[in-house]
Amino acid sequence: MALVNSREMFKKAYEGGYAIGAFNVNNMEIIQGIVEGAQMEKAPLILQVSAGARKYANHTYLMKLIEAAVETSGLDIVVHLDHGPDFETCKACIDGGFTSVMIDGSHLPFEENIALTRKVVEYAHPRNVTVEGELGRLAGVEDDIKVSVEDSSYTRPEEVEVFVERTGVDSLAIAIGTSHGAYKFTGEAKLRFDILEEIERRVPNFPIVLHGASSVMPEYVEMINKYGGKMGNAKGVPEDMLRKAASMSVCKINIDSDLRLAFTGVIRKHFAEHPDHFDPRQYLSEARTALRDMVRHKIVNVLGCNNKM
Repeated sequence: MALVNSREMFKKAYEGGYAIGAFNVNNMEIIQGIVEGAQMEKAPLILQVSAGARKYANHTYLMKLIEAAVETSGLDIVVHLDHGPDFETCKACIDGGFTSVMIDGSHLPFEENIALTRKVVEYAHPRNVTVEGELGRLAGVEDDIKVSVEDSSYTRPEEVEVFVERTGVDSLAIAIGTSHGAYKFTGEAKLRFDILEEIERRVPNFPIVLHGASSVMPEYVEMINKYGGKMGNAKGVPEDMLRKAASMSVCKINIDSDLRLAFTGVIRKHFAEHPDHFDPRQYLSEARTALRDMVRHKIVNVLGCNNKM
């Protein structure tokens, strides 16, 4: 199989009423756990790398690990830049073998966002790389992205049609009620399906992306709290809402916080039960298995993309 861009994956997802998981990666064990889960469920897969992950793990190391995943898994995999902050970062990823990039100009005025996104599209498309843009701002924290609730904003459907036409993007991340990170909501997060439906009406057959779509599974929040963490009553987006979105125009759902919580929770539990252990293979193996099982759960129960290879 091969590294591929997202164009054909999204076409099939839109027509099939499911979404593809875009899972953030930072090291070997995370990549292995995600890929094994997708392989077991025969699911299409996007591995996405943030600017922070590139800095932490090194672009070349991550690419070689992902290439190994393609070679050993038999999967077609999209390698995607998550929240590209500027043209230069997107260009470096395109030149370095990424098959898809996101340019996040959501913090810019509308016309500047269009201009920046169009610049990335014009560089990416001749190189067979797909581009994701963003309209609207999600509250929360992810790497260097910090947006307060006061500064967050829903996507305006009337702007989407103009943005898609003038930029030529292949997919669009929108803000309809998800948040980056794990938060203490005063109630359950609620997605604005009315906004999603209006966007569908204005740009039919166009792939929509949800960022900040971890459900913050309570068993891992409880595990972290039990073994010394302070997550409190952190929650995310209910999985039934995400599944409904996946049955509509949402073709890509980003999952990061759930992976971090599972990985960290299992390692905390391991050291609490085995304080004398010091072999990374022991605790990282358990964390990798937890990621695999979580990915399988998301593929089957949230994304609906099992058996869609």
